[in-house]
Amino acid sequence: MSSPSLTLTVWAGSWLSGHAAPDDVIDALHAWAPMHLVGAHDAAAAASAGLPERGVSDGAALLLALIRQVDSAESAGLRLVLPAPGDVRGLPAGTDFAGAALATGEGVVVGAPGAPGLGLVPHREGPDVLRWSVFALESVPESAADRGLGEAEFAMREAVRDAASALTGIPTVGTDGRRADPREEIATEVAELARHRYPGSLPPRAARILDTADQVAAILTVAGRGGGLRAGSASATAGREAVLQPLWTAVREARVCAVTAALRAEHHP
Repeated sequence: MSSPSLTLTVWAGSWLSGHAAPDDVIDALHAWAPMHLVGAHDAAAAASAGLPERGVSDGAALLLALIRQVDSAESAGLRLVLPAPGDVRGLPAGTDFAGAALATGEGVVVGAPGAPGLGLVPHREGPDVLRWSVFALESVPESAADRGLGEAEFAMREAVRDAASALTGIPTVGTDGRRADPREEIATEVAELARHRYPGSLPPRAARILDTADQVAAILTVAGRGGGLRAGSASATAGREAVLQPLWTAVREARVCAVTAALRAEHHP
């Protein structure tokens, strides 16, 4: 599982559809941080969500209450967004939520398209604390057209090959000046993502796509990392970014597609 927003979306969807208990969702969120704080971004968000205008409230359970308050359609109004510079699909244009989600690279939209809703964006405030900012959305945007699971799975198989090829072709050296073997670092990245479990109701194909996306992301993270592994020259750094960026886009698309399909399956088993 790659982000707190993805965890909240898939587990809350499972809970809304009756396949998971509230404690299951809370336990999954606590794998990211033992303390979750929830606060309104502004007065409009406070009024819309029934939160205090200032300060924060403690507890991941409050996130479930907010989702239940807005989404009464059994996960039909939950959506994961994973924006990046140049790729803001699924975000309500010109809103504070869009800016915050883009800065963080993740967020959750709650509500039916065309109706008022909420946006949730997590921010890490320390090793043990996640703060969720709550935004009021005047009108939830329509979801971007998503690919089918078959297309997403094929794209991830291609991405595994392309990411491995990109890593092989990037000259990297360790801090001691010697060429470094990235396999151990990739295994560590995969293990870190794998410790966040999926709900049992997640369709196997969606879980397989998410797992493959995590494997690709681990390769890309190591390939793009400075410090322990660094490109041999400035031109190599520029070339590396040009190679990795479209693969990161494919990873984000696959994750959103898998989660969207999972929520659809929860709503229409």
